[in-house]
Amino acid sequence: MGHTNTSLPDIVREDALVEAGEDAVHLTRELIRRDSTNHGKGEGDERAAAEFIAEALGSTGLSPVILESADRRANVVVRIPGTDPDADALLVHGHLDVVPADPHDWTFPPFGGEIADCPVTGVPSLWGRGAVDMKNTVGMVTAVVRYWSELGLRPRRDIVLAFVADEEDSAAYGADYLVRGHPDLFEGCTVAIGEGGGHTVHARDTSGSPVRLYPIGSAERGSAWLTLRSQGTAGHGSRPPRDNAVGALAAAVARIDGHRWPLRLTPVTRAAIDSIARSLGIERTPGDTGTNEAVDALVARFGTAAPLVGPTVRNSAAPTMLSAGYKVNVVPGEATAGVDGRVLPGGQDQFTETMDALTGDRVEWEYAHSSPPVAAPVDSAAFDALRSAVLAHDPGGLVVPVCLGGGTDAKVFSRLGIDCYGFSPMRMPAGIDYPSLLHGVDERVPLEGLRFGVRVLDSFLRG
Repeated sequence: MGHTNTSLPDIVREDALVEAGEDAVHLTRELIRRDSTNHGKGEGDERAAAEFIAEALGSTGLSPVILESADRRANVVVRIPGTDPDADALLVHGHLDVVPADPHDWTFPPFGGEIADCPVTGVPSLWGRGAVDMKNTVGMVTAVVRYWSELGLRPRRDIVLAFVADEEDSAAYGADYLVRGHPDLFEGCTVAIGEGGGHTVHARDTSGSPVRLYPIGSAERGSAWLTLRSQGTAGHGSRPPRDNAVGALAAAVARIDGHRWPLRLTPVTRAAIDSIARSLGIERTPGDTGTNEAVDALVARFGTAAPLVGPTVRNSAAPTMLSAGYKVNVVPGEATAGVDGRVLPGGQDQFTETMDALTGDRVEWEYAHSSPPVAAPVDSAAFDALRSAVLAHDPGGLVVPVCLGGGTDAKVFSRLGIDCYGFSPMRMPAGIDYPSLLHGVDERVPLEGLRFGVRVLDSFLRG
């Protein structure tokens, strides 16, 4: 990485940062063009993306390693030495895999990496699968490291970069493989950043004035993917048995779908509600977080910021799959269903007891895949540093902690005792429905968003 250069003129740094922003666009574009679709059930191929980013990092003098957990399931890891050997190390993780994309649904080919104006905002944007989830972050981080190399800069602490496979499925070929088989790679890491926050959320305060919020993921609900199974007597459809497996399963699925989960406000979600309400100038009332109805009414007043909190005030379980039978006039002896459960920190026992009650005596259930909920402190030096990095480049922004409704590899890396935050900074224009871009059709990222992210990441990572 070279020596630490603290005497560079501001104009040199600025010119190099501008070039780094363009490098982030280039790197993200090339990553998109390397199809790394994760089809699930072990079917994926991250090798081309891993080789490309390893080569980009290797051009700085670093020695990234590619670790395959199975054929073509590739992970890239490299440690960047810091100037302070006594400082705790920082982990920066991102995933190289993406969810499938049907090109017939897209305006531009999903793996073409096209640059064109966004039809909603009119701003130049990079289109393609992974543009916001999350090849953009991998590109921005790599561009920052290349910028440091060019100017002879070094971070204060060791930084471990882990760009992994299989986040979009079970993490078995990615983060879980590394944590189980190569924990030494993360020695000294106490804090991590990954996906799940740092982007602009445009809202309005009670006077109608625009407000720019930047959520930082400080907790995540756990994943509880369930398989439900009912057994019954097989027979002819004209003489249906009383213990019909399909009927029993359908009744259980209907109970799960209709269940109103009770309120469960974690410390992070309470902090999120307080921060957002304060940022928007919303006057609080006693008891406005005391019941389901009161919280839902308060969150609704957040407007476009409501999705930052709404999914994480309670556990949830959504029926997603049904399977039974092979012919319409044959009663099957077995029926199965899939349920996507999400569990808040501290809510695991409640989730288990509730699923036992909702499925009843006729239906058994088991975990097809589970990962625990995680939480990191919001009153920490790490959170303060993340906030400062954003505000250094958008002084009018407001940073708020949030609990993520979905899941990331933070669940895996937290097993090493690492405090994990969601921080993938991008300044987004008003009018973009950011959550709809994740796994959505016509996924795209503004070029200015990538350039902004490079500057914020540089400020945080060298701090």
